[in-house]
Amino acid sequence: MALSSPFQPEPTFTHGKAAGTAVLFCNLGTPDAPTPAAVKRYLAEFLSDPRVVEIPRLLWLPLLHGLILPLRSAKSAAKYATIWTTEGSPLKLWTVKQATMLQGYLGERGHRITVRHAMRYGSPSIAAELDKLKAEGVTRILILPAYPQYSGTTTASLFDAVFGWAARVRHLPELRFVNRYHDDAGYIKALARRITAHWQSNGRPDRLVMSFHGVPERTLQLGDPYHCECQKTARLLANQLGLTSDQWQLTFQSRFGKARWLEPYTEPTLVALARAGTRRVDVVCPGFTSDCLETLEEIGQEARDAFLAAGGKEFHYIPCLNDSNEWLAALAQIAQQHLAGWPTQSSPDPGELAHSRDAALGKGAKK
Repeated sequence: MALSSPFQPEPTFTHGKAAGTAVLFCNLGTPDAPTPAAVKRYLAEFLSDPRVVEIPRLLWLPLLHGLILPLRSAKSAAKYATIWTTEGSPLKLWTVKQATMLQGYLGERGHRITVRHAMRYGSPSIAAELDKLKAEGVTRILILPAYPQYSGTTTASLFDAVFGWAARVRHLPELRFVNRYHDDAGYIKALARRITAHWQSNGRPDRLVMSFHGVPERTLQLGDPYHCECQKTARLLANQLGLTSDQWQLTFQSRFGKARWLEPYTEPTLVALARAGTRRVDVVCPGFTSDCLETLEEIGQEARDAFLAAGGKEFHYIPCLNDSNEWLAALAQIAQQHLAGWPTQSSPDPGELAHSRDAALGKGAKK
């Protein structure tokens, strides 16, 4: 009787083939469509991750599948429908474009490498993209998260997916991981440039609110560095903008469940500002590098409505970094630092690189 192997079959090996290097740019994920069925599949994968919900599986999974998913899927699908474009999910469109442009920016610096994108939840999956890279002869892979601030709920979960794939592979490629870039000078300058460009066109607000995705407060007490890294990003950004302490504020959004999460919460803060007489607020989301449901709907629609209903007069949402040149240049520099020592240098083909960037610039997500 033949014994089964826990390892995947290896791609056909070709002697003498040049080893390849790749960057896998990873974002959180998105449903395939703004429908209850698609959203339910996505949320089931996302909320089943023990990194995301740290509740014993025997207690959590029956509650998730028996109550939360049936009730939440249709409501979330309706929200996704308000931001969906004719080309699909904004988060996926921006992520694809960023990966394409990143390859072009790295190529202009002489790095002839492959850049692909993957999603922690949904498609294309991390395992599927790693399989493709390995089949193409890639032997060195840099895992680059779209998350500037490290969190066990996001960054570590992404790495879990890579390690899960690696556990089934016999001949592993070299792997490197970017944990964080929350205080990277290029990233901070790109954020500042995005904000100042908005102010040049629309004037300045009474208060700038920097809203980061929230996590349970318990994670901070258990040693997760996310809260501290958000604080540092916000402080560096405020300094870059030349703001005084009364001109900006950090908040956390997207609370889920009844547990206490990192505070202050974004929407209650906006309501309090409006009731205190603040006429105009601008909100930026530095922890999101691509516009998505949490920025376009939660901030651009729900938070806006709450601020105006409480007496505020003017609300501006400042878009994420998306495809800004400053951001892609900064991301290329971050990748280049972590690629150091790997043989990636060669003479780039200017025509090929120009085509890569031009193609990306012509495929942007619609706002």
